[in-house]
Amino acid sequence: MTQSFGKQETVGFIGLGVMGRGMAHCLLRQGWKLQVVARRDEAARPLVEAGAQRAESPAALARACRLVFLCLSDDAAVEQVLFGEDGLAQGLAPGSIVVDTSTIAATSARAFAQRLAAQEVTFLDAPISGGQQGAEAGTLACMVGGPAAAVAALREVMGAFSKAITHVGDVGAGQTVKACNQVAVAGALLGVADAIALARSQGVDPKVMRDVLLGGTARSFVLEKHGQRVIEGDYQPGFRARLMRKDLRIALETARSGGAKLQGAVLAEQLIDELCESGRGELDWAALGLLVQEKAGR
Repeated sequence: MTQSFGKQETVGFIGLGVMGRGMAHCLLRQGWKLQVVARRDEAARPLVEAGAQRAESPAALARACRLVFLCLSDDAAVEQVLFGEDGLAQGLAPGSIVVDTSTIAATSARAFAQRLAAQEVTFLDAPISGGQQGAEAGTLACMVGGPAAAVAALREVMGAFSKAITHVGDVGAGQTVKACNQVAVAGALLGVADAIALARSQGVDPKVMRDVLLGGTARSFVLEKHGQRVIEGDYQPGFRARLMRKDLRIALETARSGGAKLQGAVLAEQLIDELCESGRGELDWAALGLLVQEKAGR
């Protein structure tokens, strides 16, 4: 396989949701030729108007593209696009690379990689972090598992939507690091939400409390961004609660497979499950802080 990709080649992209459409637009803005697949006309139309071509199916896209990016909702969706009827596997030529930026289980990533390797296709698991704004601005962080040579060959094209591309190990390692990220930020949000509830219980303005904490050792991205959301009650979705529930369940299953007994993540998953079951799964996941406030009586 020739380990190089230039802008004379057409790149494929499947998964034009909240994150994927921003990433796809970044590729177009950076001058990459793009071909997309979308079930809904309204999802494909803005990209086609911006210069992308629309393929009839994943298999048709695979026949035209040596490099394909995926940004899908879960393991089942990735498997269907790869191996279902008119899936990518039916059109991918030997030497092709599939980069999956979805968040799925590490075990699934390894299984997909093994199946594609049988037809000499490389699979990278490359989950992303940075939210909708990062996808639109091209400032995502990407943690990649797979062969080092393939990662090196893709740095330029992935740089269209990522400001940080880190090779973290073999296939599956990217998903493991993403699970670690979700565990860490969920635990941080629980702490921030508790701090807001404590301030309110004592008659302290939570905005003032947040400003003070941002100047000290408690400073964090979660306090800065999500803390303000919780204080203001702004839960318009960037990253939906139901998706964070899925990610935390993946993290807990990954931990169990390795014999690790997580503590904070278990509580976070229980609370976000309660949030989703109360009909609020479409809110931003920062609404976990809303539930904490409710339980605190504030």
